[in-house]
This record gives sequence, structure tokens and C-alpha cells, in this order.
Amino acid sequence: MSFNPETLGRFALRGLRIGASTVSIVELLRSDWTGGISAGVAWLVFLQVERRLPPPTEEAEG
Repeated sequence: MSFNPETLGRFALRGLRIGASTVSIVELLRSDWTGGISAGVAWLVFLQVERRLPPPTEEAEG
């Protein structure tokens, strides 16, 4: 099983999105408003980028 750059990019983007949301929640719980809001904005940007990506392409096996 080989991974193409598109699959790895989507995986990395999902990891960044999950990381940003986690950091945002933790920072807001610690009352660090600047860090929490910044991470929240980063999460929104990653979410919008992920939604604008075209659907994944299916490679024909053979």
C-alpha cells in the first residue's frame, strides 16, 4: 500500500485541524484568551481549506 502526496496532505491537514482545536480549547480553559482565539482562528482556516479541496481521486487498481 503506497501513499500519494494527496493522501498525505489530507492526513496532515486533518492533523493540523485537530491539533489547532485541541490547543484552542486548552488555552481558553487556561484563560489565555490570545492563544485560544489565535488557535481557534487557525482551526477555522484549516477547516475552510479542507472543505475547499476537491474530492479525493480514486486510483484504478490493476
